[in-house]
Amino acid sequence: MVADIDPKLRDSLEDFEKREVTLLGKTKRVYIAGSGPAVIVMSEMPGISPYVARFARWVRDAGFTVYMPSLFGEDGVLPGNGKAMVTIARACISKEFRAFASNASSPVTKWLRALAAEAHQECGGEGVGAIGMCFTGNFALSMMLEKSVIAPVLSQPSLPMHNPSGLAMDPDELSQVKARMEAEDLTVLGYRFEGDSFCKAERFAAYSEALGDRFIGKVLPDSAANPDAPLKTPHSVVTLHLIDEAGQPTVEARDEILDFFRARLISDQ
Repeated sequence: MVADIDPKLRDSLEDFEKREVTLLGKTKRVYIAGSGPAVIVMSEMPGISPYVARFARWVRDAGFTVYMPSLFGEDGVLPGNGKAMVTIARACISKEFRAFASNASSPVTKWLRALAAEAHQECGGEGVGAIGMCFTGNFALSMMLEKSVIAPVLSQPSLPMHNPSGLAMDPDELSQVKARMEAEDLTVLGYRFEGDSFCKAERFAAYSEALGDRFIGKVLPDSAANPDAPLKTPHSVVTLHLIDEAGQPTVEARDEILDFFRARLISDQ
């Protein structure tokens, strides 16, 4: 299987509007494309790679307005291991992220909630979807403290980095989110590969314990991961390790996510 994206190539992201968005006194670049209800796409480490951009385009083409904030790294490239490790190290010591905290939410989620509120005001629809990946994987759940966020997806949530069963979320916030999910009949989707060493089975077990049947965890076999991906460990369900062929489990996961967004965000579904 040959990867259909050359990781050495740069994605210009020219088909996205590049907007500097200031919220809560902080400015971040956000890439925006499409029309319809808003979906916040949060990239995995080490940033908005061509693989992440490909997924964002699938969301756009499914009938949504994508808001893809630049949270770390260099946009449009997949750097080598050296630069990637530098990006991870910088994020780990940044005040915006709490990479090692089991019971604390990353401060950047407040900015992301504000982005969701603004996106809902701009795009309308029933609400806003959000998907986090890897380092940002659990952020979509924290974002549910914003009332507009009604379709959260956690793809291989990898924080906290030192505790496989940790949820990287303030317990009081988690309780508020669970209460809201019960009151509004909402669910959260989660995806991981069975042998993922960054997002282990303990983490999904912890989400299930905390949220009950409001958490719908999907576990893909390692054999479903693209063997030619730059990262050899099965990890990135809808980006690096997705095999873009009909019938592949990763494509089916992508389509489940798109259907989830449609069902929640578009009123006539």
